[in-house]
Amino acid sequence: MKIAIGSDERTNLTDRVLEELKQRGHEVILFGSLAENDPEIDWPVSCSKVASAVVTQKADEGIVFCWTGTGASIAANKVSGIRAALCHDAETARGARIWNHANVLVLSLRATTEAIAKEILDTWFSTPFSEDEWNLLQIKRIKQLEEKV
Repeated sequence: MKIAIGSDERTNLTDRVLEELKQRGHEVILFGSLAENDPEIDWPVSCSKVASAVVTQKADEGIVFCWTGTGASIAANKVSGIRAALCHDAETARGARIWNHANVLVLSLRATTEAIAKEILDTWFSTPFSEDEWNLLQIKRIKQLEEKV
């Protein structure tokens, strides 16, 4: 799977997540401070680049970081077709995948430990989207909200 990943800051957490993704056999596409030659490292730009890679199918999914994760979530969700979820634990990641069909994982650089990040990644990649009728209706309604803008 191709994973677009971006952050405004390179930290032990971002390096550990990158290492974990590569160990799992994922191909990574880097943005912001994680890329060698990306001059645009501010979180709104790096997160929108990750989101754009996902909606244009250059990447299957995305992961973005910022200090709290809130700004990264807001920026990624501005891109139509993105359902970015700020996850502080594995159970939130599970719900984001099942009920929200989240396609961009958001992690806080401040609040996420490396151990919790691993648990979140385990759950993120092992949890399928729900395909039941009620849930699909909710996703349809989210898409309708995007069309109204």
